[in-house]
Amino acid sequence: MPLILLALLTSVACAAPSPAPQSSIHLSPDDALRIGKMVFKNECGGKISCLTHWSQGEEFASMGIGHFIWFPQGSQAPFHETFPDLLDYLDQNGAPLPAWLKADHHCPWNSRDAFNNDLQSPRMTELRQMLVDTIALQAQCIANRLVDALPKMLADLPAAQQDQVRAQFNRVAAEPIGVYALVDYLNMKGEGISPKERYNGSGWGLLQVLQEMSGTQGGQAALDEFSASADKVLTRRVANSPPERNEASWLSAWRRRVATYRTGQN
Repeated sequence: MPLILLALLTSVACAAPSPAPQSSIHLSPDDALRIGKMVFKNECGGKISCLTHWSQGEEFASMGIGHFIWFPQGSQAPFHETFPDLLDYLDQNGAPLPAWLKADHHCPWNSRDAFNNDLQSPRMTELRQMLVDTIALQAQCIANRLVDALPKMLADLPAAQQDQVRAQFNRVAAEPIGVYALVDYLNMKGEGISPKERYNGSGWGLLQVLQEMSGTQGGQAALDEFSASADKVLTRRVANSPPERNEASWLSAWRRRVATYRTGQN
């Protein structure tokens, strides 16, 4: 899975870029499709029906290969909404959006029941087909988000912690499989910098995974430690989560997913 790290930002980022991005990840079309299919399998089991989904107990829809979050209008859920960013990226890169979606990126369903009642409608069918047709672009969108992740994660850390997190990030990113691992975990749980994304003061994003790492060896050792650290952070999240969210029911799937970071196989 050869991945090219470029010196300058060369494509439209999935989210607004930092003022001075340090690097960009460019995926060849083949690599983007390969990673996209892996993320699709991680999030959806490769099922097209899962491209438009609203999980039981969630306050938002989960769209596309990366289950990009889409809030009902006016929602106050404590997570960053990502599906409108994806729609902007697809539009800017020439993907034909359904007319009703191109005009307005707001989620037209205000509840899980309303969403599920509309699953077989022409509008939802058209949306799923658009998402099937843009798997590679969705993967590049996710990879572009990694451009901004590191400076955002470092911004509020003391200098010594910045060095440690940067070293661990680069240690994982030096491995082709490691780029997949970073991209996939970032897509799954975010940067870990939002104060809203905490249980008992502990976050569960990419920052927290890198902070748990301390090794110096590259190669398989870096992949193994990243996978183990991700498992530890997610296990801690579940232990700290409100009982009514029943997050323990998700942990086994999360663990299977982060285990793929060791081999790049799912």
